[in-house]
Amino acid sequence: MRTIEIYDTTLRDGSQGEGVNFSLEDKLAIARRLAEVGVDYIEGGYPLSNPKDAQFFARVRGLDLGRSQVVAFGMTRRRGMSAADDPGMKALLEAATPVVTIVGKTSAFHVAEVLGVSREENLAMIGDTIAHLVAAGREVFYDAEHFFDGWKLDPAYAAETLLAAARAGATRIVLCDTNGGTLPDEVAPLTKAAAAALAAAGTPVALGIHCHNDCDLAVANTLAGVAAGAVQVQGTINGIGERCGNADLVSVVANLALKLPGHSVLGGTGTAHLTELSRFVYETANMSYRPGQPFVGASAFAHKGGMHVHAVAKAAESYEHIPPEAVGNSRRVLVSELSGRSNIAALVTRPDVKNDRALLDKVLAEVCRLENEGWQFEAAGASFDLLVDRLAGTFQPLFSRDHYNVDVESRGEGDIRTLATVKLLVAGGPRHEVAEGDGPVNALDAALRKALEPVYPALTRMHLVDYKVRVINAQEGTAAKVRVSIESTDGERVWGTVGVSENVIEASWLALADAFHFFLASVR
Repeated sequence: MRTIEIYDTTLRDGSQGEGVNFSLEDKLAIARRLAEVGVDYIEGGYPLSNPKDAQFFARVRGLDLGRSQVVAFGMTRRRGMSAADDPGMKALLEAATPVVTIVGKTSAFHVAEVLGVSREENLAMIGDTIAHLVAAGREVFYDAEHFFDGWKLDPAYAAETLLAAARAGATRIVLCDTNGGTLPDEVAPLTKAAAAALAAAGTPVALGIHCHNDCDLAVANTLAGVAAGAVQVQGTINGIGERCGNADLVSVVANLALKLPGHSVLGGTGTAHLTELSRFVYETANMSYRPGQPFVGASAFAHKGGMHVHAVAKAAESYEHIPPEAVGNSRRVLVSELSGRSNIAALVTRPDVKNDRALLDKVLAEVCRLENEGWQFEAAGASFDLLVDRLAGTFQPLFSRDHYNVDVESRGEGDIRTLATVKLLVAGGPRHEVAEGDGPVNALDAALRKALEPVYPALTRMHLVDYKVRVINAQEGTAAKVRVSIESTDGERVWGTVGVSENVIEASWLALADAFHFFLASVR
């Protein structure tokens, strides 16, 4: 088994992504999660760049991160200055991490045009920096920035930069596709060329690979680098990062562990927590999940086409390349107008319905009709269950609507008041209630609760967690239909409901009423 080191730079390179901003507590929480899943190296940031990163290194020393090692990131010493006098070097040493990663220029173009120093001075900056840190007792990894572009431009000079790092004591030389423009069939031979140059000079330092995703090839390039001999992969959780992001470590780890035999990652802890880790980072970064994200996305093992569902019911591997549980994910069967009877049967839990072909066909026909009108049940499982009960003739509502009314009154700038009135038939008798709210849906929700909670006190456990409105046929302008989707929870379960109407209040009522019906049916 080849052990492949996993080096995470979510807290540094990932935080450079547009819209990503981690607080100090966020960074510490992510570091703990990364350690729990067995990540080998956790890069915390550049301690000289901002107070937050300096505080992170001070605080992280108090955490038990097991076998994971924290890494401080920095650049080569400044030109015309000794490493001992460079403020960056002092900050790196004060971070007190066992490992330091130094990034330096590999491309002759960048040395001349960006750094603005001679080639010889650049080599001295690399060697002096690494030697100084090694002498202070740090293990040093060297990130060869723009390696692939630099090698293609001037392979002799690019090799010299790697040799300068190796001779100064770097224990890993990481080949960086900084612009993200290299293709996999270039990565493999150039990685081998770098290894050969180091070996020929008597300094066979182990290689790493660090790829950006500007051609949507970061994961493929990373795997190509590993196949060519790299022992360390660098990337971020969910691939977040500057421009188009970095190699997604979730996919890299899953591929190495589950698709490429002979590789050991994460200290052998397994991949069952990858989905949980992915979503934790999304939540911490206040970012939306990517449903189609490989391995861990909500749609990664979702089946919608009737033929697919029929096949998966017989043999899961027919349309799933791995068991979803291997990465902590789960299979989902979706229902839509593209569904067949197999989709309906897979979603129905009642045996009397599952085995009733005529009823299944009836449900499928109704789903197709409703979806043609703008309904969508993929995220509204509770509304689907209620639809099945209604068509089966087994729906027994614990309340029914007589009427509702919503009044919105504007009394001036910012002074808007909403009042909802509902009249329901509950437990054989009428209940008529009025409630105020922050908007029409909030007021309807409050009025419903006032009417129902005295009879069904369990409703105090239920509340809404999400509310979405989408225009279905925008070409109709203000007369267009809208689809309202609601998510509700009782603290243990989360369920979705949907309503469609030309009137947003009515669509909201339909989704809201379904949420109440579903909950009450489950607790009576």
